[in-house]
Amino acid sequence: MIRMLPVSKLLKVARWLYLNRHSGEGVYPFYASLKVTDHCGFHCSFCNVWRQPALDLDTEGMIKVIRNLGKSSIVLASLEGGEPLLRKDIEILLQEAAKQPFYLLFTTSVRNLLDYPLERYSRYIDFLHVSIDEGHDNLQLFDQLPQLVRFPWIVCVQTVVRRGELDVLEAKVDRCAAQSAKILIMPAVELDGAEHHFPDPSGFRSEVLRLKQRYPRTILTPRRYLDAVNGESGCSAASIIIDSDGGLFYPCRTLGTKPMNLAVTPLMDFLVTPEAKEYRQSMKSCDRRCGWYQYFAIDFFTSPAEVMESLGPYWKELLGNRSGIFRKTKKHETLEISRDSG
Repeated sequence: MIRMLPVSKLLKVARWLYLNRHSGEGVYPFYASLKVTDHCGFHCSFCNVWRQPALDLDTEGMIKVIRNLGKSSIVLASLEGGEPLLRKDIEILLQEAAKQPFYLLFTTSVRNLLDYPLERYSRYIDFLHVSIDEGHDNLQLFDQLPQLVRFPWIVCVQTVVRRGELDVLEAKVDRCAAQSAKILIMPAVELDGAEHHFPDPSGFRSEVLRLKQRYPRTILTPRRYLDAVNGESGCSAASIIIDSDGGLFYPCRTLGTKPMNLAVTPLMDFLVTPEAKEYRQSMKSCDRRCGWYQYFAIDFFTSPAEVMESLGPYWKELLGNRSGIFRKTKKHETLEISRDSG
């Protein structure tokens, strides 16, 4: 079940959420995608990360970025890539991230996931996201869900839908529901330098909404995300992406600008600068229809009501077990790991 963040952090988040609401823009981000490496064993046609890899920070540099996020407004940080399991120091990074006052999400797509020391990794990870779709050609990972859900984390399948693949979506959702796993459904966004497989936005929205109604505790994709894909709500900097060199993509990944490095500059200091405000204004005037809404990178993070709606599939986990009591777990105990470990 979901652990509780420190009360002091929750109070600060409430204030930052109010300030976002008051200003009408996502000044303070709550979700961070940290690409610990851009390297990947897959070469998905709809992805451009592997086509334009940045240099990976060393262990100390990546730890500086993680601690920077821990001192910020971030409440959910995703360690991803590329393929994060390619880093030999990944357990050290997981251990450091688990010490921070945010929920830790880990995204992977390797076919041999069960070969990794998942019992140890699960001590640090709150949410395990496994990318499974035709683009990754790893649909056999659905067969591993029964083993994955046994560990003390929340398992979510992250699936990218390309044009022509809507008709097989319900079968994926049903397999997740059968194992009490979640699923995050995303369209194949149109990234520069990659092949374009963006599905029909209206059809995508209709099908996901239909499935959300049938599987309300399984599908995580927010309704406002679907609105944004159809051009009915705008982008927001309430979600950020950090490249493997520590560079912060701002205001979004698609525009490609990295004005500062989180291994050097405190995120919270940057957000209140005139430069950051200028970048957020450029996002408002952007007329691209790329579909790149990185999880929560839409304007509903300026609305408390929309945040509550997006948490719907997690109410059971938020309330704990039947007694409604949050249990203390040993999941985040410190594990000493040699920095020479391979």
